[in-house]
Amino acid sequence: MNTTLSPAGILGPHGRISQKLKQYEHRHEQLAMAEAVAQAIDRRTHLIAEAGTGTGKSFAYLVPAILAATARQRDESKEPGEKPDRTRVVISTHTISLQEQLIGKDIPFLNAVLPLEFSAVLVKGRGNYVSLRRLKGTADRAGSMFADPRQVDQVGELLKWAHSTSDGSLASLSFRPPSEVWDEVRSDHGNCLGKKCPTYEDCLYYKARRRIWNADVLVVNHALFFADLALRREGASVLPDYQVVIFDEAHTVEHVASEHLGIKVTSGQVDYLLNKLYNSRSQKGLLVHHQFTQGQKLVVDLGYIADDLFGELRHYRDQHCGKNGRVRRIPEVTTDLASPLRDLGRSIATFAESIQSEENRIELEAAAQRCLGLAVSLESWLGQTLAGGVYWIEVGGRSLERVELCCSPVEIASVLRDELFSKVPTVVLTSATLAVGGQSFDFIRRRLGVDHSAELKVDSPFNFQENAKLLLPAGMPDPTESPFEYENAVCDRIRKYVDQTQGRAFVLFTSFKMLDSCARKLTDWFRQHGYSLYSQGEGT
Repeated sequence: MNTTLSPAGILGPHGRISQKLKQYEHRHEQLAMAEAVAQAIDRRTHLIAEAGTGTGKSFAYLVPAILAATARQRDESKEPGEKPDRTRVVISTHTISLQEQLIGKDIPFLNAVLPLEFSAVLVKGRGNYVSLRRLKGTADRAGSMFADPRQVDQVGELLKWAHSTSDGSLASLSFRPPSEVWDEVRSDHGNCLGKKCPTYEDCLYYKARRRIWNADVLVVNHALFFADLALRREGASVLPDYQVVIFDEAHTVEHVASEHLGIKVTSGQVDYLLNKLYNSRSQKGLLVHHQFTQGQKLVVDLGYIADDLFGELRHYRDQHCGKNGRVRRIPEVTTDLASPLRDLGRSIATFAESIQSEENRIELEAAAQRCLGLAVSLESWLGQTLAGGVYWIEVGGRSLERVELCCSPVEIASVLRDELFSKVPTVVLTSATLAVGGQSFDFIRRRLGVDHSAELKVDSPFNFQENAKLLLPAGMPDPTESPFEYENAVCDRIRKYVDQTQGRAFVLFTSFKMLDSCARKLTDWFRQHGYSLYSQGEGT
C-alpha cells in the first residue's frame, strides 16, 4: 500500500502537507477523523463525527473523499480494458461561506499537493443560470413587461454580460438584478426546449451540467441536496448518482430537510405570479405582450379572490391559532382560490396552443404550470393532505398583510431512512455540535433515521481550560419581556469586557437588528476610549 496516499501520509506530521507548508501543525484529532471517514467509505457504512472547533474538519473529510473518488486511478486489480467502479462524492454544507472556502481555497490546495487528477465542482441551482433564449425573448418584449425603465435598462446590461460570461450564473454578475427581472431570464426546467432550443449548444446551464456529470467531487448546499432528494422520490433528479455524501454543518440537516419535504404557500407567491402575468396599474405583463385580454380579466378577478382568502386566513389565525399560529384542524374557509387558479392555468394553456412560435408558446405553458402547481399546493395545505405534518400560519409586514401557509413533517426520520441512509452506501454527518446529554448521538440518530453507523467524537485542539473564561452575568433582564432593558444591559457588559481586553474582542449577536442598535449606542464610547469598532453591514 502506498502510505503517502493515505490520510496519515497526507495529514500526518511528516505527510505531504507538512512538506508543502513549513509552519504546518499536525493535529491528531484531524487525523483521527480523516481515518474514520476513510474507514466508513471503505466499509460502505455511515459515520457520525463530532469534531470541536479548530479540528480542521474540512481537510479531515476532503482528503479521504478525494482518495475515494480517485481510487480507480490507482486500482491495479482491474484487468486491462476493464472499467473501474466510480465513487462520486457529494459534500453538502449549510452556509455559502463554507462552500466558498471549500471550492476556492481547500480543494485547490489539495489539488496542488496530491499527485492525483480529480475535478471538483460547486453545484448551483438551475435558477442561478441565465437562459440565453429567455433573455433574448425578454429583451424583445421588455417594453410590455416592465413598468420601470431601469428594469428595461438592466435587461440590456444582462444582454451585454451574457455575450462575455463563461459562467452564466448570478455570482459572476457585477450587479444584482431585481427578482422581477432575473425571474424572466433565468434557466427554468418548466420553460426549457432542451435540444430543440436554438441556443442549446451555447446554453450556459447545460455546460455547467456537463461539468457536474463529469466531476468527482460535488460541493452543494443542504437546500439543493434536499430539493434533489425530494425530486428523486418522484423519479427525477438534479444531481447525478453518488456513492458518498458528507454533510458538514450537519446540525442544520433536520431543519433544512423538513422545509423541503413540507408545503409552503404565501400571499407573496400569489401576488408575484399574478403581477408577472398582468399588472392592471402599469398595464404590463406577459399576457399584455400576447394581447390575451380574457386572461387579463381572470388575473384581475383572481387578485380580489386572493385578497379575500388570505384575509380570511389571517382572521382565522387570530381567532383559533394562538400566538404560534398552529392550525390543529382543517380550517373552515369559504373562499376558493385553488379552482380559479386552476381555471387561469387551463385558460393560458389553451391560449398557448394558438401561438405559432415554440419559444413564445413555452413561456405561456410555463406560466400555466405555475398556476396549476400553486393550486395543488394550496389545496394540499387547506386539506392537510400531508400525513404526520404540522400546519401553521405566519403573518408579517407592517400591516401584517403578508400571510404564509406552512407545513412541515413532524419527523423526517422515516423519509431519510428510506430515501438516503438505505440507498447511499456512505453518509457522513459532521459538526462541532451533534452529541447531547451524556455525549450521546442517540438524539440525532433518532431524529434523522440513522439506524446503524460508526461514531467518533474528538475534542478541540484548543486549550480552552487555560485560555478561556466563561462568564454568566447574573440579573440580566428578560430579552422577551423587557427587550429595551436587556439591550442596555448587554451594552453595559460589552463596555466592561471590551475595556478589560483593551478593545480586542469579538461580539456575536443572533439578531442583526440588535447588533445594529448596540453598535450605534456604543460608537461614541468606543471613539472616546480610542478603540476601533467594526460592525457587520456598515464596515466601521
